Amino acid sequence: MNSERLSGLGLEPVLTTSELAEYLGVHVQAIYDLRTDGRGPAGMRVGREIRYRVSDVIRWLDGIHESQAVPAFGGEA
Repeated sequence: MNSERLSGLGLEPVLTTSELAEYLGVHVQAIYDLRTDGRGPAGMRVGREIRYRVSDVIRWLDGIHESQAVPAFGGEA
């Protein structure tokens, strides 16, 4: 089933643990460790596998995003 057909059904794509790890550039075990620690993205079990909705991964990434320090303007006079 392709992505166009899924979106036509109102379904969003999901990622496997391996696909998520590859996208993030980490080992699969890092994803499992994050989930075990309660710090990973929300997932759903489908049979014996875990799947991750793309929207949940984006929300998780936004939540862990470290903002850059913005230099203060108008320092000491």
